[in-house]
Amino acid sequence: MNNKYKKLLIGIVLDAIGYLSFIIPGIGEFSDIIWAPVSGWLMTKLYKGKIGKIAGVVTFVEEALPGFDVIPTFTLMWLYTYVFKKGK
Repeated sequence: MNNKYKKLLIGIVLDAIGYLSFIIPGIGEFSDIIWAPVSGWLMTKLYKGKIGKIAGVVTFVEEALPGFDVIPTFTLMWLYTYVFKKGK
């Protein structure tokens, strides 16, 4: 499997982990306290450089704010990196 498709698969799995907070109402939002910094750090490891750092901050904020967990940040970053940015 190509490295970029491995990143896509990892991103989808990480987005799914972020959605797990919806399974347990009340307790799920508490889990975001732990998941927000972890997901931000993972984003910086998947995507290097300045863009990875920016995406890490965006991911952290998205996971930390209640109700924004529905945004598939890892998948959107993959699309930005390999679909939209590639055209430039």
